[in-house]
Amino acid sequence: MSVDELIISVGINGGELTRDDTPYLPITTEEIIDAVVEVHAAGAATAHIHVRDGNGAPSNHLGLYAEVVDGVRERCDIVINLTTDVRRAGGDATLELRPEVASFPGGSTNYKDSILEAQLPKLRELAVSMRERGVKPELEIFHEGMIGQCLKLADEGLLDDPLFFQFLLGLDGGAPPDPRTLLRLVDSIPAEANWCVCGIGTRAGIDMAMMGILLGGHVRVGIEDHPEYLPGRLAQRNAELVARVTRLAAEYGRPVATPGDARRLLGLVTPTVNPPA
Repeated sequence: MSVDELIISVGINGGELTRDDTPYLPITTEEIIDAVVEVHAAGAATAHIHVRDGNGAPSNHLGLYAEVVDGVRERCDIVINLTTDVRRAGGDATLELRPEVASFPGGSTNYKDSILEAQLPKLRELAVSMRERGVKPELEIFHEGMIGQCLKLADEGLLDDPLFFQFLLGLDGGAPPDPRTLLRLVDSIPAEANWCVCGIGTRAGIDMAMMGILLGGHVRVGIEDHPEYLPGRLAQRNAELVARVTRLAAEYGRPVATPGDARRLLGLVTPTVNPPA
């Protein structure tokens, strides 16, 4: 069976962890930029980015995002994937920076004692906004019902092929991170669609990375999703988590995608960047 190059994506810092959870969490714009450049050097093709304010709290401040995007593009050509948090006012303002990829929630789900709410009218607006700006939606899937929502939007002509699904398994309230679940999800999407998998939690992160490599999909790792490298041992760098996936891919004989490969596979338009000499 012929498989594509493996796209390694990284959840750099997320919007929930704090320095109390891990002292290695990138928070300042300089730390975030450095972390993205490091994962690029380690073999990652895409980076999913949130920003924090001066107190370390999640922020939608467009200036902070612009600072990170400009800083990354000055130093490497990694595919930038920005969050669009439809739960917060102004969460989709990041689209003004025209990232190549941005997160697109596949619908609503229970999460711990609350709800991550993403109603279809809002998702329709988000899909139109992304298309107008040339941004590729990364369709975030926490459970199987979200696939149907995304396919409905595609049938309405709001999402363009090739679709790009991001299976985030193990979220409290979402689908479990096990092989049977992943196989069912993969079988539920169009054959021509691209997919990536991420396991939430240390053990799940390793297991799902191995499954993604084996099944011909793509893989996301990162401190956002599993701050530990091994149970009881925190990852000191996102790049550590990337390096492990590149080693596993090499053992399996699967080539790792460059950012250019990722752009080809996902159907992206190459941005203007200034790679290092």
